Amino acid sequence: MSKKTPNLHAAYALDTPEDHKRLYAEWAGDYDEGFAALEDYQLHIHTARAFVYAGGQGPVLDVGAGTGLCGAILAGLGVGPIDATDISAEMLGEAMRKAIYRDAIEADLNHGIPVPDKSYAGIVSSGTFTHGHLGPKALPALLRIARPGAQFALSINAKHYEKMHFAETLQRLTQGEIQNLALPEVRIYGELAAGPNKDDTALIALFERT
Repeated sequence: MSKKTPNLHAAYALDTPEDHKRLYAEWAGDYDEGFAALEDYQLHIHTARAFVYAGGQGPVLDVGAGTGLCGAILAGLGVGPIDATDISAEMLGEAMRKAIYRDAIEADLNHGIPVPDKSYAGIVSSGTFTHGHLGPKALPALLRIARPGAQFALSINAKHYEKMHFAETLQRLTQGEIQNLALPEVRIYGELAAGPNKDDTALIALFERT
């Protein structure tokens, strides 16, 4: 188990894939109890439920799966099979211990995901499009592996959404690549959260692959 406690400010300061790998390797063993539980993290619950309520089904890829928090909610809602992808091998190791994933794929989304075209009927991501190196340029890699009609549910930190120009990218994609775009806003943390980020929100980009 890691001796370091997850630090939200450190996560928000990440800039490169190497930064992510290093930090999440340190956090993997403590993430669920040392961060998610203590900070009353709720985003994975909102994202998984939004996916299911929108009609999402498997096979689904959990993008930036981390330790499997979102995947566990999806599985509890009857979604499957579920594959996990993440830049951190250590996080994927923790996720696979939950016995909810069919496969684990270590990958940097900026360089694509090594799976065939049109592999998935659903794409879910919770907490990956946040402060850091991953912006809307990663979306084509996800669209490539999605089947026609595939349901997406991608949480995007509200501040990151504005700063990284997601609005323009999603609007452009509606001109032939995606449809039925909706952007409900949710709180990332629950009532027990404390600190400067306790009121942060995220937009859940819900849409279908055309």
